Amino acid sequence: MANEAEPGAARGWRTSQVYAMATICLVVGLALGYLFRGSASRSAQSSPAPQVAAAPGIPSGTPQMPRLEEMKHMADKKAETLLAKLKSDPNNSDLLNQIGTLYKSTHQFKEAAGYFQKSIDADPKNVAARTDLASCLFYEGDADGAIQQLQQSLTYDPKDANSLFNLGMIRLQAKSDPSGAVAAWQQLLKLNPTLSDDKKAAVQKLIAEARKPKISQ
Repeated sequence: MANEAEPGAARGWRTSQVYAMATICLVVGLALGYLFRGSASRSAQSSPAPQVAAAPGIPSGTPQMPRLEEMKHMADKKAETLLAKLKSDPNNSDLLNQIGTLYKSTHQFKEAAGYFQKSIDADPKNVAARTDLASCLFYEGDADGAIQQLQQSLTYDPKDANSLFNLGMIRLQAKSDPSGAVAAWQQLLKLNPTLSDDKKAAVQKLIAEARKPKISQ
C-alpha cells in the first residue's frame, strides 16, 4: 500500500520480495503501489528514496534512511529544474505528475498530493496521477478521499491494476472491510488475465489472507 516506498522503488524486486513486503505492510498500511506501479511507470520514472551513510557503529554497507526534513531538502533540490520548467507551462499535467512523483518518493506526501491534484485538474483522465494522489491521501490519513480518487480512476479505466490493488489494500486496512478488499482483488484478476503468474499468485495470497477469520483477542 500499495507502491512508503513508491512504485519506482519496487523496480527490480522479485515478486516474492514484493509480496513479502506487502504482507508485512498490511499491519501499517504501507504496501500501496508495491505490486503494481502507479504513475512512475507511465510518465516520470521516480527514484528510490534517498539513502545516507551509515551511522557510527553500523557497518558501512548498511545504509540509513535520512530524516524526513533531510528527504524534503533533497526533494526540493531535485525539483528545482522541474519547477523552473513549470513556470512557463503551469498546466502541464505530465510535468506536475513528475514533481508529485519526486516528492512522493521522498515521503513528502502532502506536497506530492498538491502536485498530483494539479496534474489531474489539468487532465482529469490521468489515471496514474489520480492513483498516486490516492496513495498520498491515504498516507496522510484521508482514507475516504483515497477511496474516492481510486473509484474515480476506475470510471476512466475499470481494469487499472494499480487502482484495484490499492483499493483493496485501503478497504482492508483503513475500513476493516476484507470483503470489499477481496472484491477489488478478484476484479483485478478477472480484468487482467495477462498478468504474470507470480503477480497473480501474490494477489491470490492476499485474497486468502483477507478471507481468514479473525481470531478474537
